[in-house]
Amino acid sequence: MNSNVENWKQQDPWTWKECAALLLLEFGFVIGCIKFVVKPMYRDWLGDELYAGTLIGVTIAIVLLTGLYLIAIRPKRLSWDEVGVRTFAAKDWGRIFVWTFVLIIGSVLVMELTNLLGNTYENSKTEAMQNHVTFFTVFIAFVSAAIISPLYEEIFYRGFLYRWLRTRLSMRWAILLSSLIFTLAHIPTYNAMPANFLGGVVFAWAYERTNSIWPAVIVHGLMNGIAVVLTSFG
Repeated sequence: MNSNVENWKQQDPWTWKECAALLLLEFGFVIGCIKFVVKPMYRDWLGDELYAGTLIGVTIAIVLLTGLYLIAIRPKRLSWDEVGVRTFAAKDWGRIFVWTFVLIIGSVLVMELTNLLGNTYENSKTEAMQNHVTFFTVFIAFVSAAIISPLYEEIFYRGFLYRWLRTRLSMRWAILLSSLIFTLAHIPTYNAMPANFLGGVVFAWAYERTNSIWPAVIVHGLMNGIAVVLTSFG
């Protein structure tokens, strides 16, 4: 069963069981086990927060995409097209740059407001990179933040989750709820949650407007990549 581009917002081939299973995989196994149990093991093994964080990102990507394939795609004999992995129109490149600019400005405003409230956006991974800035560490951080994370997060949170909510709720509620879940999935980086929520809204809107997860991946990657560069050399 394959839906075409025009009707992905009206129907999907899944039930609440697939959604519940994938959310349990994320909030039970990924957050409960990988982030709180496996990551400290990686840190002890590698002796570096940056390398441990990058390896955790790869691990989560493998777990979530494999889970998505085994739970939602393969049993229904679907292709990755069903979760938005499809081409987009050339005219959407202009939108991509506009959305990236809006997200950058919005994130800066949110960060400044958060700082005024006494919070900070520093974390151990950022500090590890800043304390030892080399081409290799910046490259590792860039690949992790601008390629790995945007790819699996957009396929999972927008391609599947937003689409699942979109076929059952209004666009507004689907965007808000998928963005909230996306934000909660970034536990324990509580300081970045307001910016994560804003990002989730922009990424969902990009998928909504282009019928493809690739524009969201690109906006997400550009935003994260710029943040890595500014953190490294700012």
